[in-house]
Amino acid sequence: MSVPPEDLPVTRMSDIYPGIDPKPHFDKQTYAGKVVLVTGASRGIGSEIALYYARAGASLSLLARSQTVLETTKESILSQAPKTQIVTFAVDVTDTQGVKNAIDGTAKHFGKIDIIVANAGKADPWKKPFTDYDADNWWKTVEVNIRGVYNAAHFGLPYLDTSSGYFLVIGSIGAQMRMPFASAYVLSKHAVNRLVEYIKAEHPTVKTFSLNPGAIKTDMADNNPEAAPWLIDTLQLPAATSLRITSGSEDWLNGRYVNANWNLDEVESTWKAKILEQEALVNRLHIPV
Repeated sequence: MSVPPEDLPVTRMSDIYPGIDPKPHFDKQTYAGKVVLVTGASRGIGSEIALYYARAGASLSLLARSQTVLETTKESILSQAPKTQIVTFAVDVTDTQGVKNAIDGTAKHFGKIDIIVANAGKADPWKKPFTDYDADNWWKTVEVNIRGVYNAAHFGLPYLDTSSGYFLVIGSIGAQMRMPFASAYVLSKHAVNRLVEYIKAEHPTVKTFSLNPGAIKTDMADNNPEAAPWLIDTLQLPAATSLRITSGSEDWLNGRYVNANWNLDEVESTWKAKILEQEALVNRLHIPV
């Protein structure tokens, strides 16, 4: 069994709650004029986040490996937000030149990029020690989860520097756990938390966060069906949380790990002073006291 995760002791949320109600964003078109690029956008968490930004008025650039599935996702978004401008790019996030072309193509088409959501990820079944798995596949998981985020950051941050934008990484609570047999996934998610800290340090005009989306039954989660009883959160939870995080109200959490399961109103009212004072919610070696 896994070691209990390091987590804030706040009320756990599984679905939309008043503090992240997206209706004001939808009604006021808060993101009108904004350009949002989402990787892993063809299904699950990525497509739902893209939809919420579209419903809030944003233009979209959708990246995923399958052009056919991207077109289906595009049509689904347009059925709910018909005025949305959408471009799509079929690309594997580990393909450095492909990601560069997609990001440059997005900026050329829309003239800028305001928000990047690095959502694409990979997880394999957690059944046996890493020495019993194919070595190349283990590295492929690490590559997707780290290099995929790095590629989006490497080519996207110069545009976000110009727009004073947001770089949102879809992380995982697994980054704070030590789950036997899940080393590729866990260490890669832990590493991107540190990358977020580097983005804050090296790109001070960009706001960046590692967002745990919650425990959601996605296609990727089906690789570990024994976890199904704990997969109780909705896709709408991270989508609505993303709108709040990139709205400007949570800039004080820049460079940190954030959990969509946290009631953000409670985090701010109860924990903000301590988080800022102690530079908390970042990767840190535990030193005995």
